[in-house]
Amino acid sequence: MSYLSSTSVVVDAILTKKGRELMARNDGSFQITQFSLADDEIDYTLYNPTHPSGSAFYGEAIEAMPILQAYPNDTEIMRYKLITLPRGTAKIPVLDLGYTSITLKQGASLAITPQTLNYLGATSTFEQSGYTATIGDVRTMASFNGVGINTPEATSLNSTTTIGTNVSKTVIGTTINLTATTVNTLFGTNSSLFTTLVVTGRDSGARISIPVTITKVN
Repeated sequence: MSYLSSTSVVVDAILTKKGRELMARNDGSFQITQFSLADDEIDYTLYNPTHPSGSAFYGEAIEAMPILQAYPNDTEIMRYKLITLPRGTAKIPVLDLGYTSITLKQGASLAITPQTLNYLGATSTFEQSGYTATIGDVRTMASFNGVGINTPEATSLNSTTTIGTNVSKTVIGTTINLTATTVNTLFGTNSSLFTTLVVTGRDSGARISIPVTITKVN
């Protein structure tokens, strides 16, 4: 979704690839219960508190920036979501997965337990509502699930199956389990597959994206 005009409220809303997949099932799984806002296209370094025309013009360059049109790749949009934090917060929460990138051989497994840094005055903490994790291409995983959160929403996402196409999958948990695919045909003539893992704190809104590589075992 995007606002297409800075002078009037015009909204362009489209379904992501994941949304289209859920709608195509026609089984009631396509239910919009929450929404997020993001400012991916905004460069805040353009804010100029020394503008010679005064404070009314400090944000002039930002307000004149072109706005991105909505597009369906859910792994590339809304990478910088707006969050609400308690008044007086001095540091933005950040996530620590223990990895800056992940490389797995075919069939290998890995459990990730995210921590949130600089949240609610604590050095590090595990968020009560857990974390959402999205793998950009679920075909690269033999299994991908979250554990530790036992809400209906988490159970529904963790039990969702795909139709073998290049779509993302999102799960919820305090621990995220990944097992690399064992299907050789996905590699073709390549020795590796590449995708992205995006993890978001459900309480803090902190977000991190890291590359994932699956290597073929001959």
